[in-house]
Amino acid sequence: MSEEQREIEVFEARRFTKALSRLPTKQLNIVEDEIEKIIANPKIGQQKTSDLSHLGVHKFKVSKQELLLGYSWINNELRLCLLSLGSHENFYTSE
Repeated sequence: MSEEQREIEVFEARRFTKALSRLPTKQLNIVEDEIEKIIANPKIGQQKTSDLSHLGVHKFKVSKQELLLGYSWINNELRLCLLSLGSHENFYTSE
């Protein structure tokens, strides 16, 4: 990357925004820090396979509970789409 910092566009899916709105401020700050980690290192999460090959999943703990944050890079460009946030039990269900 060149010396100038390139701006990354971040999009939130409706499901992700809805999950964020349910979090208390302290947990919301933790999630925002984890998003910054994804932006800094896109390979931090586990890349899924098969039908979910477009999805990366980053796991982290909030208040002793493991959360999964699903994301996807759009066309290998500097655009990050945050798709889902939730515990493992609720992560792969559709809302």
